[in-house]
Amino acid sequence: MPQDAPAHRPVLLAEAIEALAIEPAGIYLDLTFGRGGHSREILARLGPAGRLIALDRDPAAVAAARALEDPRFSIHRARFSALERVLDASGVERVHGVLADLGVSSPQLEDPARGFSFRADGPLDMRMDPGEGPSAAQWLAEASQRQIREAIARYGEERFAEQIAKAIVAARARAPIERTGQLAAIVARAVGARQAGQDPATRTFQALRILVNRELEEVALMLPAALARLAPGGRLAVISFHSLEDRIVKRVLAAAAANALPRDLPLTAREMPQPAVRLLGRARRPSAAEVAANPRARSARLRAAERTEAPLDRARLEDIGRRAWQS
Repeated sequence: MPQDAPAHRPVLLAEAIEALAIEPAGIYLDLTFGRGGHSREILARLGPAGRLIALDRDPAAVAAARALEDPRFSIHRARFSALERVLDASGVERVHGVLADLGVSSPQLEDPARGFSFRADGPLDMRMDPGEGPSAAQWLAEASQRQIREAIARYGEERFAEQIAKAIVAARARAPIERTGQLAAIVARAVGARQAGQDPATRTFQALRILVNRELEEVALMLPAALARLAPGGRLAVISFHSLEDRIVKRVLAAAAANALPRDLPLTAREMPQPAVRLLGRARRPSAAEVAANPRARSARLRAAERTEAPLDRARLEDIGRRAWQS
């Protein structure tokens, strides 16, 4: 996306900042810098002794972050599951808040060269870090029909996955599928008309993007690590955009907020040990006004939790997260 393009609108900005309950002298972690909307708002609430550490695996996002000249701020090119490595390199043991805004950003979608969207023709890439792993085109060239069908059904929740996979395999036998326009046309012919307002390729593109970037695995790895590095009283706020992400977040946070003791133990509520996490209300959704101003916000959900002083059973949370993204 050109540098002079319209700025990305951060979703649920006020709600996320409220959930973090920012302490002026605290240390905070923004796991998905994007174009810095959330980071700038955090910095605006930090005092001179505060600190913000941001991550992003997209080199364009990292380049945008380099322009943010603030001695309290640092940016690291890394996927968010690498948060502990980044914190260790930064000399930080515990943080007061972690924000994760999951999914793809508007600049990524709006740049045809990145290959995330079917709305404009471009190379079929979809990698958040173009220098890491196979592109969507490379994966489609090598995957079996069964692998393609399973990926589209699982990550896109697409009921026409079989027809789409068959059409992709037939099309690539005639010519390599290297452009977003090619793939969108193949899917449209295989699926036919959809309900008004949804392109036939929507679910297929979502599935390939999630697969190429290992997005669900990243979420499952990130959550236990983030909770483990929160100081007592520290907050975690996670914004998800589709049910697959949200399911992982919901399950891991619910498990962290529950006692793992057997239900039939003869203990009163006062005698029960404190859980490692306290949930901060139900999932929050964007207001009608925000959705009207930014339609991409309509599917967003914000879940937040606060760390207690109780020990965290990280291995259990990692197992729950793994089972959530693999199911």
